[in-house]
Amino acid sequence: MASLTTVPHSACFLSKTQLSESRPARVSFRPRPGTCFLQRGSFRAARGIRNMPRKAAVVAATTAEKPKKRYPGEAKGFVEEMRFVAMKLHTRDQAKEGEKEVKGPEERAVTKWEPSVDGYLRFLVDSKLVYDTLERIVEDSAFPFYAEFRNTGLERSEKLAKDLEWFKEQGYNIPEPSSPGVTYAHHLKELSETDPPAFICHFYNVYFAHSAGGRMIGKKVAEKLLDNKELEFYKWDGELPQLLQNVRDKLNKVAENWTREEKDHCLEETEKSFKYSGDILRLILS
Repeated sequence: MASLTTVPHSACFLSKTQLSESRPARVSFRPRPGTCFLQRGSFRAARGIRNMPRKAAVVAATTAEKPKKRYPGEAKGFVEEMRFVAMKLHTRDQAKEGEKEVKGPEERAVTKWEPSVDGYLRFLVDSKLVYDTLERIVEDSAFPFYAEFRNTGLERSEKLAKDLEWFKEQGYNIPEPSSPGVTYAHHLKELSETDPPAFICHFYNVYFAHSAGGRMIGKKVAEKLLDNKELEFYKWDGELPQLLQNVRDKLNKVAENWTREEKDHCLEETEKSFKYSGDILRLILS
């Protein structure tokens, strides 16, 4: 057991003069009233700062006691923080980093899905309403920085319009938007006017999720229902990795001006984003 040396309470932070003049009087394992205790190892640490100015020594000690909290992904930028939180909300079937338990049929691996054409059409229609809303929001720009996200190359509204027209030509009836899409569109509109950090969370998750898991879903559904036809919804004009990187850079730049509280608020909105998107995704299996 390390031996302890009694030191007067006022000498817990030792100056250069105090270190040179003070000598431990005796060794005791029983604390006396009004004393603080330093392990012998602490004296070795104290010698390391003995030649520092007192102010610098106190700052160094305070810094050591209260290291800055680092958030997962923070070193790479705020988008990486958003990605980290989003991946945790996937199931293990959906992503290797996923931690969520499978509860709904849409949370199972896509290979286990049993989609229907009617359900897929409802999904496409509601998705188009969401993208229409997102693209209108950044075009109108209730907050100036929204304009940064115009014409990113990730826009999906026109692509979906072409796909729905193709289904119509095949003889399918195109339904009206249903409750999941209408509800989500309303929520996005409201957030965009009152809560920019929360809105940005949805913006990120909608576009980036479609570029990853959404593409896999499109491929599997096409195999089962469309004779492997690739819809325009899953095509981008330009190199997708570069388009995504451009938007990452813009998102990171915007978040640089946020407080830590605003960043945390944005991250907390991720679960709601998954809920709204999941309600729309579930339509494929209806």
